[in-house]
This record gives sequence, structure tokens and C-alpha cells, in this order.
Amino acid sequence: MALLAGCSSTSETGTPQSTGGESSSPAGSDASQQPAPLIHVHGIARHPRTGDVLVATHQGLFQQVDGKLVRNGPAIDLMGFTIGDDGTLYASGHPAPGTDLPQPVGLITSQDTGRTWQVASRGGRSDFHALTAGPNGVIGFDGTLRHTSDKETWDTRDIPSPPRVLAASPTSGKVLATTSAGLLMSQDEGTTWTSLAPPEVAVLAAWADEETIVTSSAAGRLATSSDAGQTWTLHPGSIGPAEALWAGRTSDGQLEIIASVHGRVISTTDAGRTTQTLVQ
Repeated sequence: MALLAGCSSTSETGTPQSTGGESSSPAGSDASQQPAPLIHVHGIARHPRTGDVLVATHQGLFQQVDGKLVRNGPAIDLMGFTIGDDGTLYASGHPAPGTDLPQPVGLITSQDTGRTWQVASRGGRSDFHALTAGPNGVIGFDGTLRHTSDKETWDTRDIPSPPRVLAASPTSGKVLATTSAGLLMSQDEGTTWTSLAPPEVAVLAAWADEETIVTSSAAGRLATSSDAGQTWTLHPGSIGPAEALWAGRTSDGQLEIIASVHGRVISTTDAGRTTQTLVQ
């Protein structure tokens, strides 16, 4: 999954500011039945268990229901968002007024598709604008790259340039990072990084499976690799500048790419040659 940050409060050094303390209290509310405008989309994905489309935004987490988006749970500004293969949701950002969560929320998790959230760690200290979960733990960027294998104890890592998006492969946990220094990949939980060379500069990146990478450029051109970034195909046309990107396999093995573009959630199974609007 690819995640994109749109709103933040930062220091002069670019590090997200923190107030408040740790909290382990759940926070949640009934899902809103009002259709949601797609404003500041920070992450998008299909749930690995249900196949439902989930959209993380400035106004909370929304789920596709009958072609519309309805909000699950509180109006947390979900700056970072990702889903584990077991269906656990991971997020970070800022709580809505009256929500029983610290500011910023740190790493929060949900086992009920975002209806309630619990603080796992770093409440009041971290606002992860890039976040991914893989088989070897969670990696996030809050001004510093951090890794945890138990969702509580974090180690710091170095990266050549701040990541806009982090994405972990499903089996080995190889991590992609889109940065101003180019597309980077780590095979050791962010300890070391190597450069990949997609045909256009990658703004967003996602793993569809252990070998298949999808990237999107600023112009909305899609590139794919079927060998973990060694070789690439640049696809014709443009889906438009995407805010968030997800890739996976359909039940019959097709590569599906989902993106948030111009206030719509679109899907393509032919690398952008044709698209289907899932939510508008």
C-alpha cells in the first residue's frame, strides 16, 4: 500500500510536533451514514479478509458501501495508514476533538475495521506520515525512520531522504520508499537501502505480491515490475495525479490497481488503459 500525507504540523526541522501523553484507551463511534467527500486521502486499500475498499482521509476512515463511502469510527486525521495481512489496521495522525486519544495518536491499531482504535505505542510523541506493516513488523516515519517488531519497542533507522510512501512486501518484508532521492528498497527492515530505477520518478509505490511492484508518477503514469524492481514496464496514458495507491491480485490472478484521483476512487486491471470508478 502506498500512503500519502497531506496535512501536518511540523517544527522548523520538519519533525511533527507532539503534545499529550500515552494512552491505551479505545476510541470509536458508530459508522456515519453520510456519504463522504474525498478530501485529503492519505491511504487506500482493499481489506485482505473482506475485499472491502477502505479510504483513510483527513476526516477519518471510510468504507465503500453500495458505491458510496461511509465513515467507520471517529474522525481521526489518519496521516499514516496500512493494513496487515491478518486484517489488523495500523494508523497514525491526529484525533478529533473529544476523542479519547492522545495528540498526536502515535501508532494506533484496530481489529474492527476502524470502528474502534487502541494506542499501541508512542501516543503523544509520533505522527507517522508514512507507515507500513509487513511480516517483520511495522516501519514508520515521523521525522525519524523507526521500526518495531512488537508494536511497542522502536529502533531508529537511517534513510538517504525522507520517505513520502513506505510499502512492505507481503512475504519477505522488503520495504519500498518513494523519496526525493528516488525509489529506494530495503531488505533488512530499513537498515540499508539500494536504489531502484523505474522509468519515471515514483511518487507512490505499492506491492501487489512478493515480486510485483506498481508505481505512479506525478503525471499519473503507471509503471510495473514483475521481478521486484529489476526491470520495468511503463504503461501508456495516465490515470491522473493520484493521492494514494494500492495494488493486489484479483481472485482470478489479475493485477488490480486502485487509486484516489480527482475525488474519485478508481480501479484498473489493465495498468490504466481503462478504469472503473468505484466511488465518486
